[in-house]
Order: sequence, then structure tokens, then C-alpha cells
Amino acid sequence: METSDLESVEKLHQAYQRLLQEVNRVIIGQQQVVEELLISLLAGGHSLLVGVPGLAKTLIVHTLADTLNLSFNRVQFTPDLMPADITGTDVIQEDKSTGSRDFKFLPGPVFSNVVLADEINRTPPKTQAALLEAMQEHQVTAGGRKHKLPVPFFVLATQNPIEQEGTYPLPEAQLDRFMFEIKVEYPSEEEEFAIVRQTTSDDSYSVKKVLDLDELLSFQSLVRKVPVADHVIRYAMQFARMTRIIPGSDTQAEEVPDFIREFVSWGAGPRASQNLVLGAKARAILHGRMYVSTDDIRAVAHPVLRHRIITNFNAEAEGMTPDKIVDRLIQLISVDSSQEKLDGRLPQVFRSADAR
Repeated sequence: METSDLESVEKLHQAYQRLLQEVNRVIIGQQQVVEELLISLLAGGHSLLVGVPGLAKTLIVHTLADTLNLSFNRVQFTPDLMPADITGTDVIQEDKSTGSRDFKFLPGPVFSNVVLADEINRTPPKTQAALLEAMQEHQVTAGGRKHKLPVPFFVLATQNPIEQEGTYPLPEAQLDRFMFEIKVEYPSEEEEFAIVRQTTSDDSYSVKKVLDLDELLSFQSLVRKVPVADHVIRYAMQFARMTRIIPGSDTQAEEVPDFIREFVSWGAGPRASQNLVLGAKARAILHGRMYVSTDDIRAVAHPVLRHRIITNFNAEAEGMTPDKIVDRLIQLISVDSSQEKLDGRLPQVFRSADAR
């Protein structure tokens, strides 16, 4: 990395500390959620937030957008929401001076830097697909014309894990479009005490802008420049490769652990490996480092993999969740060449890129 890039890494690390201070003025706790949102944003990905109602998911996203000086729109997804309600539509407009009529595109709420898709699983697949197309292509099509979305473009979708009646769960192929699935947990007792005391008083808190748009875009490009050693890439790959079960095939039987064969129906694809490395790069520079370690891979393994590992009935019966499967993979995959298992069950993570 060049000297200017190293200075940018240090600048981002300092900005991250200031950002946390500003967010903590409004949000109590949820430090891991804020960090994972920032990692996803710096890596250019989108995130799915899963948590019960009342955990300040909307407030977290809105506060983060304010500190980054980004435009923000919230869309409440409902069963009657149509694609044009979020992407925009063409309307006929008359020119009073000439009397001529022409179509004019009215942008929808998706034309924003940060879009909060609240309860995305409560809207029909047609509307879900319209949003997911915008996420992937960074554009929408209306009346045969393409309209570019603002840069950066970041979608945060929320889901309520409790009530699933009358919902339209996202298919696995669409879930794979989200870089992270971020779990928003209940606050601790002390955090809840501070929340109640702060929100029931007449005090109001606002946040200051920490970064501007140009700085954020430069940091996003900086993520791609962070070097990653070959053994770290191979380490990341094993988290995805060791979850892959192909029904009726013994292609990867040797490298797939027994507990994966017992509890997993489908594993993670190559996009998981890509997002593990990108997420690790973003985490490294957030913490002021110019290199990626296996610690960074492990730190982002849960949000990257939990929505890409499809468990079976055996897992549900025994309470084996995707997070527990990732925990076992972290214990199983070697992080040091001296600990590498050579029993034929684990691939050689630490061999060089040129080895055959």
C-alpha cells in the first residue's frame, strides 16, 4: 500500500472512534451491530437485520446515516406494496406553455444513500425482487429507461424472527444477495436501565457529521487495496467449502465434517468466501491495520454465513443453529500451520498459492 493509503487507514480508524462516540450519544449498547453495519457499508454490501420489535433497529440505521452525512429513506413493507411504490414511476406531465405532454420519472424512496426496508418479508415476491434488483444492479428500470441510483447505495432490510404468519420469506438465492445477516439482541440489564432513563426524560440528543460523502467513497475504494495473504484467503474459503452438501453426491465427502453431513441441507456458495475476505478487509482498516488476519475472518464469519447455511430437520430437532455450526467450524479449522491436521479430513490451508 502507498503512503497516502496508510494515512487514509489511520484517518478512518480515528473517524471510527469519533463515530462510535457520536452513535453512543443516541444508541446505548449494540456496539457489535454498529461495527458490522459499518463493515458492510465500507465493503459495498447490503445487510439484513434480524431482531424482535423494539430493539431500535430503525434508530440505529438512521443515526448511522446521520453521522455519515448520507440521505436516508425508510420503507414500511406491506402486503399491498407494489414495485413502483419503491422504485418510482412515470407520470404524464403537461407543458403549459406548449400544451405538449410527456412522461416524467418520479423517483421512489429507493433513490437514497441508505434505504431501510422494514419487514421485507411482509411484501409479495414481486416487490422483493424489485428491491433486490436495485441492490444488485444499482439501477431501476421504468418505462424501458434505466435510472442510476445514488452512490453509495446501501440497503438495510429488517425481519421479525417471531411472527411468520402471512409473510413471504426470502428465497435462499435472494438471501445470498445480502452480505451480512446481523442479529440484534436484547440489551443487558444495565443497558436497558440506561435506555429507559434516557428515553423517558426530556433530554434530546443529536449527532454530528463525522465523514462526508467523498471521504466515504474513498474509504470504500481503500478496502479493495488492503493486502491479504494466501493462507488467510484459503482459511476463509474453508468456512464456505466445508459446509457444502450435495445431495446424492460424494464429491466432497472427505473434507466435509460429520456434523455438517448430519445437520446441513445446503451450504454456502463462493459469494460467502468473497464476502468473508471483503468483510475482513473492512474490519482490518476500521481497527487501524493495513493487513488482514485470521481473527478478522472469524469476526465476520457469523454474519456472513448464518443466512447461507440451510439446516435440516435433524438440526432443528437438536437445537443446532447456523451460528452453532459456525462456532464448531471455527474450532475445527486450523489457524496456525503448526496446528494443521493432516488426517485427511481437513484441506491444507497453509500451502502456497503455487503448490499443486
